[in-house]
Amino acid sequence: MRRTWLAAAASLMALGTLAYAQAAEDAVGVWLNPANQSHTEFYKCGDGVCGKIVKAVDGQTTDDKNPDAAKRSRPIVGLVIMQGAKKAGPNSWSGTLYNRADGKSYSGTLTVKSKNSVELSGCVAAVFCSTTTFTRVK
Repeated sequence: MRRTWLAAAASLMALGTLAYAQAAEDAVGVWLNPANQSHTEFYKCGDGVCGKIVKAVDGQTTDDKNPDAAKRSRPIVGLVIMQGAKKAGPNSWSGTLYNRADGKSYSGTLTVKSKNSVELSGCVAAVFCSTTTFTRVK
């Protein structure tokens, strides 16, 4: 009887671990940025992950903050903000992020927190970092 109880307990623990374990691949989808209400789609590209803006509602229609004058007329919708990020751990991707608010690129990480939550962190010199939690739209 004791052996049956132990087997049942081990099975329940394994199921619980599977239910809560997140994988880097769970980042694929469309996510809401609470800072500006835009939607960003993270998608597989090659062996990495890319991200592009698919909806912007804050009034910024072009990449007007870009320091390169030739790029300032690029539309915000469709703008790639993460390109070719490589897997950095079991639930994260690491690469370069483009911030349309200041037109600069930063070292960044996309980390899956749950099926409906990811964190996007951008850092300058690996010291000054900012993190935003996105929620899944679809």
